[in-house]
Amino acid sequence: MRHLKIKFFIAWTIVVFSSSVLSDGNLAQYPPLSRDISIRTAMDGSPKLEPTEIQLQTAQYYRLNIHCPDVKDDISGWRIEMPELLRNSHLRLVTVGDIEIHLQGMSFNAIECDEAGSAHVSFVPIKPGRYELYVGNVPSALGRPIGEAGRQANGKFTLGHFFVR
Repeated sequence: MRHLKIKFFIAWTIVVFSSSVLSDGNLAQYPPLSRDISIRTAMDGSPKLEPTEIQLQTAQYYRLNIHCPDVKDDISGWRIEMPELLRNSHLRLVTVGDIEIHLQGMSFNAIECDEAGSAHVSFVPIKPGRYELYVGNVPSALGRPIGEAGRQANGKFTLGHFFVR
């Protein structure tokens, strides 16, 4: 019985200690780790995503910086979707220009770059996995309804991936 109590105490100590080391008791520990992606327009008019793969760790606070440096208008803009990553993360903040939207766990569907600039998404991944990052035409550029989600069948797009460990 005494050996069982000692084993339980050791196991409990390891679990408690290791979880507090990773997050220090705060899953949104400031400052967030910065991850940048850039979406440029290739010569053929398709989106060029760099990097195409992003490595993340669960229980780590990140700020994803999405840069669209060469977008000229709504028609040449890009729609960025990452629905599975968003469903499996705790969302904290979305920033566009000087405007901050405090989500505190709520979600959103997409970010559309319809002019040159950057958007920032702060989040904590909570579930390991491989999550798709879609970048494609803004739906209205293809005669589709504004805000329509998913791949545009007649449009140009590229895919990237988030790998969460």
